Amino acid sequence: MDFAVQAKNLVKVYNGKVKALDGVDLTVEASGTFALLGPNGAGKTTLMRILTTQLKPSTGEAYVFGLNVTRDGGKVRKLVSYVPQEMSVWTDISGYENLLIYAKIFGIPRLEREKMIDEALDIMGLNNVKGELVRTYSGGMVRRLEIACAMLVKPKIMFLDEPTIGLDPGARKIVWEKLNLFKKEYGVTIFFNTHYMDEADLYADDIAIIDQGKVVARGTSEELKHSVGGEIISFTLENFQSESWLLEEIRRLKLVRGVFMENKDLNILVDDAESSLPCITDFLKSKALSVNRISITKPTLDDVFLKYTGGRLEEKGRISDVRQVRYMIRRG
Repeated sequence: MDFAVQAKNLVKVYNGKVKALDGVDLTVEASGTFALLGPNGAGKTTLMRILTTQLKPSTGEAYVFGLNVTRDGGKVRKLVSYVPQEMSVWTDISGYENLLIYAKIFGIPRLEREKMIDEALDIMGLNNVKGELVRTYSGGMVRRLEIACAMLVKPKIMFLDEPTIGLDPGARKIVWEKLNLFKKEYGVTIFFNTHYMDEADLYADDIAIIDQGKVVARGTSEELKHSVGGEIISFTLENFQSESWLLEEIRRLKLVRGVFMENKDLNILVDDAESSLPCITDFLKSKALSVNRISITKPTLDDVFLKYTGGRLEEKGRISDVRQVRYMIRRG
């Protein structure tokens, strides 16, 4: 099988004590779209930076299309492109001028630059604003320009570190439409991480969840959801504060496979909601708990993430921080 990425017992330790990666084993198939999910500080960006030769692993080995990222760094860099979370374009020049600078950095021959710049602008839908200053672009347009810069060299694999963070749903959709167009036309492998579960659900062929430097789950979106299994009964409770002893009592009920609180919602994982509901309802009544609303759902990727990491993926604070920083940078 043709693997775009292989990692074997990959370890990265910072300052001799902080273990960002702790024995990561991973394979990513070529020409697919792969999503890496994990809490902040789980090791996602560290793994990307090792695979793009920006960092060296402490121990273990990593390969991109069979090339060792440490020993064959120069060859690997000719196959990859990387779009970081941080702003990677200049805002006081035009979109075209940004691409021209990157074309020179990448060593694209002078006679080929115009054609390749036009292709990248066209793919990302930016030809009509190529002469305008980047500081006048919307957040979505800036991100598309950054991705266009990474497309210039027609890489075999693109590493995208949170490619749509801070963008509104419409802008996110446009970015992914353009990425999928590029992938289809050039057979590129896309390796990305994201804070948006729906993004991984919609666009990733394969997903891995990393926590505390270890890959804790792996599979397609449907396979991961199936690994949680069953159904989730959500009880919206009136005037309730989570009590650990009560949650423990619920966990001991015969029909219950898992339980967690989210705001005022008590979420209980069971094999069959219809047969379990009367028993759980009677239990809540016995504890004098008032229920305002009951809903039943199948497990989502959020539930998968909760199962394997013990928490929800925090979006709001991180996204608002990124949006504010990018806004300030565009303003100069």
